Amino acid sequence: MLDLRAYLAEGAKAVEAALDALLPAADREPRRLHQAMRYSVFGGGKRLRPTLCLAACELVGGDRESVLPVAAALEMVHTYSLIHDDLPCMDDDALRRGRPTCHVAFGEATAMLAGDALLTQAFAALGEWAAQGTGPAAVAVRVIGEIARGAGSFGMVGGQALDLAAEGQERSLLELEAIHRLKTGALFGAALRAGAIAGGAGGTELAAIERYAAEFGLAFQIRDDILDVVGDQARLGKPVRSDLRKQKATYPAVVGLERARILAGEAADRATAALDVFSPGRAEPLRALARLAVSREN
Repeated sequence: MLDLRAYLAEGAKAVEAALDALLPAADREPRRLHQAMRYSVFGGGKRLRPTLCLAACELVGGDRESVLPVAAALEMVHTYSLIHDDLPCMDDDALRRGRPTCHVAFGEATAMLAGDALLTQAFAALGEWAAQGTGPAAVAVRVIGEIARGAGSFGMVGGQALDLAAEGQERSLLELEAIHRLKTGALFGAALRAGAIAGGAGGTELAAIERYAAEFGLAFQIRDDILDVVGDQARLGKPVRSDLRKQKATYPAVVGLERARILAGEAADRATAALDVFSPGRAEPLRALARLAVSREN
């Protein structure tokens, strides 16, 4: 029986060690910028995207240690997105993971630069990983391409743009799902595909992981929407009911709270079903993470 808490803790510990090695030291100039980067990266969080990357690599028989720089790069990309999402020109949030957001702690200009620097540092880390690798160069190029697409205008950034455009507007369930699949699901998908590709996944394996990724991301974001309505601010580490105040398009707003819970569960079920091509033991970490996506309280 998998101890998911221990599994997550083990992955987070390894990823944080990699992040510490890959990020500039806090006392290196420009100090305030590097301090802001580290403040945001090491401010808590589940390290879920890098853990998914490691799990996907391991699932297809790869060496998870070999993709730690990729996992760390994914966390840098995720953290940059949180810094920018919190800015006054975006969601204007003052609290993240139970403490002041980067722009509150360091000022808006430094926060914007910290996000920019983290995104750039992520691809510097990926470049170094590719250069030092012993496998085919084409595999490394595919991994980098997956992360770039997942983060860009056809992925996470595009989803954020659609989310901002939807504020105060009525959106259908299909339109809302499209936003969620980009804003949240795209980087989850990139993490899983990158880990699987680096681990040597075959076509059937990669197709199954892609199906899992699409449903996992949707389930996770629906649960986020639900927690904004019913969650506890102390456990979430950020303000609740902010989606309602900003008139954001969310699942509870479009279909109601109970229907949103049902849809999240159905997406998680589809995610776990996608893993049926793998042996149950090897797939258990990703199955457990799908269950966590819809049961978590933060």
